[in-house]
Amino acid sequence: MRVELDEYAHLDSLIHRWEPRSKLVGLLALIFAFAFVEDVRLLPAVVVVTTVLYIASRLPLSVLLKRLRYPGIFLLGIVVVLPFLSGETVIWQWGWLTVRQEGCWAVLLIACRFLAILITGFVLLGTTPFLTLVKAMRSLGLPVILADMTLLSYRYLYEIAGNLATMRQAMRLRGFRSQSKSERFFIPNIGNLRRFASLTGTLFIRSYEQSERIYKAMRLRGYGNARVNHSAIASTPKSFFSDHLSLIAFSITLLTATAFFMTELLLYFSSP
Repeated sequence: MRVELDEYAHLDSLIHRWEPRSKLVGLLALIFAFAFVEDVRLLPAVVVVTTVLYIASRLPLSVLLKRLRYPGIFLLGIVVVLPFLSGETVIWQWGWLTVRQEGCWAVLLIACRFLAILITGFVLLGTTPFLTLVKAMRSLGLPVILADMTLLSYRYLYEIAGNLATMRQAMRLRGFRSQSKSERFFIPNIGNLRRFASLTGTLFIRSYEQSERIYKAMRLRGYGNARVNHSAIASTPKSFFSDHLSLIAFSITLLTATAFFMTELLLYFSSP
């Protein structure tokens, strides 16, 4: 099984050496601060902070481009539609096609916030092993059952993806082609739809049976016994600020998030 979410968690950078719990709290505060921004005048600062954070993480740029591919499709749908539908101030018009100023500003605001939040989340997940991150959430008060469910869901999502890849490879070896000539012209093939439905049903059944086997194996090993804690995720006894780097990074991140909150409030109440 190849785990791609934290495949670069072994790198050495300031963000990688940051204590997981303070990193989680600090970056989540920064994410909420980005989501709170409503004034376009703060967007350059948002871009600068996000860029500095990603450069400090030393994650490859190719990883960022790869992970932004599918969210970018969703963002592109908003970018294409919003300038033509939102607002009243017309800045360009050609026949019935009209571009409005308010829609353009809204696109810029949504795109910058969306990308800043995603990139910050990628930095958090890409610089911390997932098990360490779950342990950090557990030590911050996440219930044991939710921590175990999170870890198991993460683990077996990749198993399901592996089963799907194996089943699709088996179908191709038996001569199945997912795209026929009719589908190239957006005409659905009923036979292919039936095969995809059968593939989906088989995958669901196999996943359900596997989850039953895992649950029974865990119960046989005593999982759920109230007298003994069988969770593999224990609280981290280490201090919240294990070193000076964690203290400095947490302070800078929290001050940055607070600055965004306060500046947004000042701009909001000072606007006419």
